[in-house]
Amino acid sequence: MKKVIFACVHNAGRSQMAAAFFNAMADPTRAHAVSAGTQPGARVHPEVQAVMAEVGIDLSEARPRLLTVELARDAQWLITMGCGDACPFVPGLKRDDWPLEDPKGKSLERVREIRDDVRARVLDLLSREEWR
Repeated sequence: MKKVIFACVHNAGRSQMAAAFFNAMADPTRAHAVSAGTQPGARVHPEVQAVMAEVGIDLSEARPRLLTVELARDAQWLITMGCGDACPFVPGLKRDDWPLEDPKGKSLERVREIRDDVRARVLDLLSREEWR
């Protein structure tokens, strides 16, 4: 079982979408994902909850959480979300950075575009790693 961490600073938008899409589309016997941040926000951005609900994914109970050593201990991948120097680093993990715009405060139209970009990137990762 492979574990992927999707991380950004506040864990309230991009990383939440990525982990939710990953877990909805991955073969659960091969891989699963978690999301976390270095400075977790108080809640998932409402605009993110709204656009994810449009595609049948409920993030109303999702809560931002801190990226800790314990959380990362059994992970194989860390995918950061375009947060530059503020992105977390965990030694020993395969790493990728997806340069995605922060959806916070954006129009629903723009957040939908970010959501669709996240979904496409997750699908690509699942296909490359044969986790579907």
